[in-house]
Amino acid sequence: MTTPTLTPTIDVEPTTANAVTDHFDTLAQTLTQARRHAAHLEAWGRELANRLGVGRRLLVAGNGGSAAEAQHLTAELVGRYREDRGAYSAISLHAETSSVTAIGNDYGFDQVFARQVRAHARSGDIVLLLSTSGGSPNLLEAARAAEDSGATSWALTGPGPNPLARLCDDAICLDGLSPHVQECQLAAIHAMCEVFDACVGKEPQS
Repeated sequence: MTTPTLTPTIDVEPTTANAVTDHFDTLAQTLTQARRHAAHLEAWGRELANRLGVGRRLLVAGNGGSAAEAQHLTAELVGRYREDRGAYSAISLHAETSSVTAIGNDYGFDQVFARQVRAHARSGDIVLLLSTSGGSPNLLEAARAAEDSGATSWALTGPGPNPLARLCDDAICLDGLSPHVQECQLAAIHAMCEVFDACVGKEPQS
């Protein structure tokens, strides 16, 4: 019987020794920078409450991690954030999988959000576009579609200036690396929800 040859182990210092603390340290720096936008986020939360409170809707779009944050926001508004309250109209466009795949197949991936905006958006609605780069072609097309539809467009992006921020009616640009921008997008979403809930109150809609 042949004895298997064992590969000797080499005792080396792990390259991941400081990965977690380094991540948290750089995230803390990005969050500190994000605090500069506190008043701006409060204004967005109030405006969102004003518009959704009179029957307007929110359309949200993003790619990858930003898509996950977009869907997180719509879940908080259609469901609830903290306390029980009425349901509000909010649609995460990437989650419309049949529409996304049909539009992508028939018109190209650049149009997967724009065509939905043209279908759903009305004057007075808000189209919120999330991007770490601020340069995704499908989000740029969505911003153009929002303008054509008479909707208000907001961009929540990574460092500016960037093309998406320039195209939208209003923008908040978060300074930091792409992973930290996505993490701060979630913090920004929850901050807006705090303001939104404070404005609409706890009573269910009539």
